[in-house]
Amino acid sequence: METLLLVVGKILFASIFVSSGIGHFKAADYMAGYAQSKRVPAPKFAVLASGALLIIAPVLFLLGIFEALALASLAAFLLVTAFVFHAYWTVQDPGIKQSEQLTFLKELSLAGAVLVILALL
Repeated sequence: METLLLVVGKILFASIFVSSGIGHFKAADYMAGYAQSKRVPAPKFAVLASGALLIIAPVLFLLGIFEALALASLAAFLLVTAFVFHAYWTVQDPGIKQSEQLTFLKELSLAGAVLVILALL
């Protein structure tokens, strides 16, 4: 039963990252514009590279290959994007601020979960 729970949990956990990575490729131009507005260097490349990371790292984790590196990469990605892209404290519009705060907290929460999993390896 523990093995089944672990496999299902890993699949569910990875799904948000893989889905987001696919989204990076599908909306690369739009996301590159947003990244450019946040002064990210080489925004289109950054979007595509982060999309690849968001697909490859969780797949490696699922397969048990380079798990620590995959998880550390995800944690770093989540922390950077939380503070660079979702700095809600800099937003004036209340509706956008609330959405950014929710995304910021989601990314911090996921980073925390990744770090817990990493510690348990």
